[in-house]
Amino acid sequence: MSKNVKRGLEALLRPEDSVVVLIDHQPFQFTNLNSHDPQAIINAAAGLAKAAKLFNVPTILTTVIEERGGSLLKQIQDVFPDQKPINRTFINTWQDTNVTNVVTKTGRKQLIIAGLYTEICVAMPAIQAAGEGYDVYVVTDACGAVSVEAHDMAVRRMEAHDITPINWIAVVSEWQRDHARTQTGLGLANILVEHGGASGVAFLWEQQLLNTPVPAQ
Repeated sequence: MSKNVKRGLEALLRPEDSVVVLIDHQPFQFTNLNSHDPQAIINAAAGLAKAAKLFNVPTILTTVIEERGGSLLKQIQDVFPDQKPINRTFINTWQDTNVTNVVTKTGRKQLIIAGLYTEICVAMPAIQAAGEGYDVYVVTDACGAVSVEAHDMAVRRMEAHDITPINWIAVVSEWQRDHARTQTGLGLANILVEHGGASGVAFLWEQQLLNTPVPAQ
């Protein structure tokens, strides 16, 4: 492990220190996506976007040659209806100052990235940003690649650069951190109901049981 890797509580995500960059979740990218079920990626990316909005985490949306590659996925754009994605020609998002200037202005160093493809449009900016002093996390279930091997090799490559792989539910759980944080607790529960799979189903079942009167003996 590198001496630069954070340890203890410092290694956990905090909403006040986080900034999210969502990269190229566009129709063209899905045409050669073979590492994951596309719906699973859409679900994870939408869940992450909704949680970022809930926790007031600045979120940058970006596309590549949108006029040919297609608009950002509706499931993400609907979370930020008034935000126009930054459309790039650079394959490496981190070489586009229209993106990096926005990130820099936030003053935040916990950089959370997700996008398509893992081995190209995610790995490039993640590696560059890590080299520039950002504490980079890649949300692997909101990313996808042209093959399982390509995704796995990209994650292994990024880990060699002290980048942390994580899934979207782990991200939002670290943002919440404490069940006593009621100002975000209910909103997070609603996001898990919509995007958390069996965790959302279990939560609804628990609410049903808690709200079912016990027959008098």
